[in-house]
Amino acid sequence: MRVTAGSAPSLTGGSPNDRIRRNNLRTLLSILHHGGVHSRAELTRLTGLNRSTIGALVGELTALGLAYETEPSETGTVGRPSPLVHANENVVALAVNPDVDAIIIGVVGLGGVVHKRVRFQTSGVPTVQETINIVSAIVEGMRGELDEKYHVVGVGLAVPGLVTAEEGVIALAPHLEWRDEPLAAPMAAALGYPALAANDANLGTVAERLWGIGRGVQNMVYLNGSTSGIGGGVIVDGHALSGARGFAAELGHTSVHVGGRACFCGRTGCLETEVSLVRLLAVLGRESIDADELEQIIASSDDPEVHDEIERQLDRLALGISNLISVFDPELVVLGGFLGTMFSADPERLRQRVARASFTRLAEGVRIERAELRSRQLLIGAAELAFGPLLDDPAAVAATAIAPRASAV
Repeated sequence: MRVTAGSAPSLTGGSPNDRIRRNNLRTLLSILHHGGVHSRAELTRLTGLNRSTIGALVGELTALGLAYETEPSETGTVGRPSPLVHANENVVALAVNPDVDAIIIGVVGLGGVVHKRVRFQTSGVPTVQETINIVSAIVEGMRGELDEKYHVVGVGLAVPGLVTAEEGVIALAPHLEWRDEPLAAPMAAALGYPALAANDANLGTVAERLWGIGRGVQNMVYLNGSTSGIGGGVIVDGHALSGARGFAAELGHTSVHVGGRACFCGRTGCLETEVSLVRLLAVLGRESIDADELEQIIASSDDPEVHDEIERQLDRLALGISNLISVFDPELVVLGGFLGTMFSADPERLRQRVARASFTRLAEGVRIERAELRSRQLLIGAAELAFGPLLDDPAAVAATAIAPRASAV
């Protein structure tokens, strides 16, 4: 069932008891969505609510189509074991990640489950309207499956550029050649689902912290590499940096080579010009490549020219990471996209170069790791953006967006 675009619901209306109930529903769904399957007994301990309240809330989430229960396996304990509660993974968001050479569309369920990932390679840099047309055609091709198996609650757009998230406007995506382009509203109008847009690397940071190697980490730097360049996100004391206009953490424009190539930003030797998927693809003799295919090629290549280019880029990347360690004092640096692929080719080289280039006391104990979510990362991050209104007020959104039919089993 499709719904029209709308704003996030508010929890300020209704009676005090109603607001408490809605807040408890929000808490419970967030636990299931971000933390996986829990027994009723575990939910009681985590929330501090009593068993009857948890039972009523689980019953309401189930009636809304947002959760379902299963019987646990034998535990060997005396008494009837507590039922297991699951977020309904068939409640989904459509995730869209446009880039200069391809548009990736995913179907992502509650719990971060990626049901489907489609990569549509474009013949050139797509315009906003071309992006909307391509996504519309792909979604229409999946229409039967979406209507039969899933409940779509919204669309999340992960864009490599500066995004004014409140308006869904792309302020500047230089590699896509988009400037002051509305995207969320026309995408919502074309698909019939509410749509939200944000910077791709910021969404990748969220995804990796919630479901990946950044779980539980309070101070983290994330770097993502794609055809459009290098983006980033920073978590400080558990909070994502956003900046005065929401454009913070443009980490790809950290200087790593004074005499390097000119960057569109006006400087030379920026991280994203020195560490570049386009330059790596040139050595591989390719113009475009899927992340999973790049992984296989790098892992199996014995071409000295390819290895030399990877080493050169890793050395430049090490300088960029050492700068970021000095600025943000993270406990973890996470590498996504093609950066993670290169890192996996020679992790010790990068770690040694970072240690050598860094202020020693600041770099001690800092972990450098590859993103766990791999090619799913930006899709899961974009879906989290779309799930935001549902997680904020499950009853209000589900009543509008989810048809009354049996939940998943």
